[in-house]
Amino acid sequence: MIDTPVSPESPAATIALPVSVRDLLPRDLPACTWSGSATHLRHVEHELARAAAGEADYLAVCTPADLPVAIGGIDYQVCEGAGYLWQLAVLPALQSRGLGTLLIRAAEQKIRSRGLHRAELAVEEDNPRARALYERLGYAAYGRKPDAWDEEAPDGSVHRHHTMCTLMRKDF
Repeated sequence: MIDTPVSPESPAATIALPVSVRDLLPRDLPACTWSGSATHLRHVEHELARAAAGEADYLAVCTPADLPVAIGGIDYQVCEGAGYLWQLAVLPALQSRGLGTLLIRAAEQKIRSRGLHRAELAVEEDNPRARALYERLGYAAYGRKPDAWDEEAPDGSVHRHHTMCTLMRKDF
């Protein structure tokens, strides 16, 4: 359920909107442009093929109109005995409304349904809001590692993004 103020002048007024969690589907990708560039969405499309093969899961939190407002993946081949959460994203206008928590809890349930007892993830060190969410949900830091990926600029040029990540895990 999303509760969001109707206007800044009346912060007590809210709109309640039920949401559901389901598998992300290829037909959803045009509605997910808020989550990243065309390069990013091509990567998500590749991950959906891996999900179809059982190597991963990719979830979507959807509105009653069946539009994704939060998405994220679980890779079962990154960490032995664990599901690895990655590419977690919430529509920016709906952040801090509980959608990330709902998405992560659904991902953890998927991991448990495979008989695994741990979830792991990496969070960029310059993303304290995400790290705070993961800590509130019981994840603990256990290390650091550099990471890099291609990012597409608005003009279509692609550059390599380099960052340092904190590694986190949660045992079930």
